Amino acid sequence: MRETATRLEQFYASPLGVSARDMAARRLATLWPDLSGRNVLGYGYTWPYLAPYEPATNRLVLAMPEAQGAIAHEGKRGVATVLTQGQALPFSDATFDRILAVHAVEEAETTAATLAELYRVLAPEGRIVIICANRSGMWARADSLPFGAGRPYSRRQLKSALIHAKFDPTVGSNALYIPPAHLLTRPSLVRGVERFGETVWPRFSGLVLVEAIKRLYAPSDHGHAQKVARPKFTGVPALNRNSANKGGVSKSDV
Repeated sequence: MRETATRLEQFYASPLGVSARDMAARRLATLWPDLSGRNVLGYGYTWPYLAPYEPATNRLVLAMPEAQGAIAHEGKRGVATVLTQGQALPFSDATFDRILAVHAVEEAETTAATLAELYRVLAPEGRIVIICANRSGMWARADSLPFGAGRPYSRRQLKSALIHAKFDPTVGSNALYIPPAHLLTRPSLVRGVERFGETVWPRFSGLVLVEAIKRLYAPSDHGHAQKVARPKFTGVPALNRNSANKGGVSKSDV
């Protein structure tokens, strides 16, 4: 069962949602400091994370699954939101340079099909970042909050799913170490807990982030069926440099 877009909007308008967004966006900014001139797709509920990038992008589209519902967001080209059916995305192959997925993969009916569709619409050498609840963290156990919905992932599990979808994972990160409690959202406290968590218990963050690339020439999982043999030059007469005449013709060639 997916979280509804209305409930997600209410969550990100709350102090706890703002803290969650800020800590994840802090990590996202280290991976994507600038998206100027890029075609960007947000899949799931991504507007709180992508809004700061929108003015500089060439095009920003927010794709929201029908089970989640959609909220219209205005971009510089008008309404940037589209409602999608199932795993199908209404875009041509290799349309986007960057894809961000939040509240998406962990709530998908079929993770493999969702990632395969995201792979299809990503351009060669394009990059995808997935943000989801960490299965070792407290936020995955908070059923009353959006990150408690669906299936949480560890960084290793998320990387494995991306590899099976033909992506090449590059880097993983953790974010959000405060407990999922509304009383602990003072900005100075959040920043302090974040620094402490990154140092002392990095595995127990609330969220995990993984970036991956769609390689133009992806290596095969099974390798080559046969090894390429080293070329053999036996039996081929070698040129005798001393026998070459002034015209450059060898006596063995006459």
